[in-house]
Amino acid sequence: MNPICISQRKLLGAAQWRWWEPVLWVAAFASPILLPQHAHAIGEIAIVALFAISLDLVLGYAGIVSLGHAAFFGLSAYAAALFAKHVHPDPLLGLAMGVLPAALLGFVASFTVHRGTDLTRVMVTLGTSLILLEAANKLDWLTGGADGLQGVAMAPVLGRFEFDLVGRTAAYYALSVLLVCFLVVRRVMNSPFGMSMKAIRDNRLRATAIGIPVNSRLTAVYTLGAALAGVSGALLAQTSAFASLDVFDFHRSADVLLILVIGGAGWLYGGVIGAIVFKSLHGVVSGLTPQYWTFWLGLFLVVLVLVGRDRLVRPWRWFGPWRKVTQRQQGIATKVGGEA
Repeated sequence: MNPICISQRKLLGAAQWRWWEPVLWVAAFASPILLPQHAHAIGEIAIVALFAISLDLVLGYAGIVSLGHAAFFGLSAYAAALFAKHVHPDPLLGLAMGVLPAALLGFVASFTVHRGTDLTRVMVTLGTSLILLEAANKLDWLTGGADGLQGVAMAPVLGRFEFDLVGRTAAYYALSVLLVCFLVVRRVMNSPFGMSMKAIRDNRLRATAIGIPVNSRLTAVYTLGAALAGVSGALLAQTSAFASLDVFDFHRSADVLLILVIGGAGWLYGGVIGAIVFKSLHGVVSGLTPQYWTFWLGLFLVVLVLVGRDRLVRPWRWFGPWRKVTQRQQGIATKVGGEA
């Protein structure tokens, strides 16, 4: 059979929706109604899931280890908050204006990851985040410094849906943006561009030898990942009506990396599933043992890496995508630990 026909069939098969995908999204959009007391948490999960998907493009599909992804997240959060406070409070317009600086920073930073080892990329990305953190701290006349940017008021979404105290509007707003971004990324990654990114991740030299423009593809996917991180950062600032130095903190980048370790990298739903598990564990364990919740989370991660995700989810083997999370993807934690 013609290899081109085989490749086309693989792309079409990967792009088709599985039966459980609509069920998952319907359950997500029904959750603010079924669990109104957890509407704020549902919105946070949607934002974190989008942030994890943005890192998955960089790490899972491009193979670039990053510990400074919070730079794009935080820059967009401050940009959206400043735009809403001083220019216009419309959420959608502010979302677009907040993403632009993150995408621009991602485009510029992408040229630093074309060469060097994983350790070099880790240090460069981490350094970028720390520089922006210190800049936001020093420019207190603009950002509020350590006190944060306060007085951010958002207009109703689409001019009709006002942000309420229970967080239902914020949850639906975040879920809607997550779904739109997910559909875009799903289409891109199930295209020839996505297939070429997997080839670059697996063997960059071989990808160069067969004619794939490696550097330009890395620039494109890194910029897209930065833009998506910017969307999640802008969402956080808009739904919380606040931006602080915490958005640049190292724990943002570390947490989203842990989310991918839990859910699986190189699989878009890994960010969604990982965000649900991570935030749920955080909420439950921190409620039981506020002082030691990080210990139990660390213990869970150690068991996950040592035992293996396949064995832990064996009772749910019918859930097809878990079978696609390979041992190579599970070794991300080992790779990061060895390089960093």
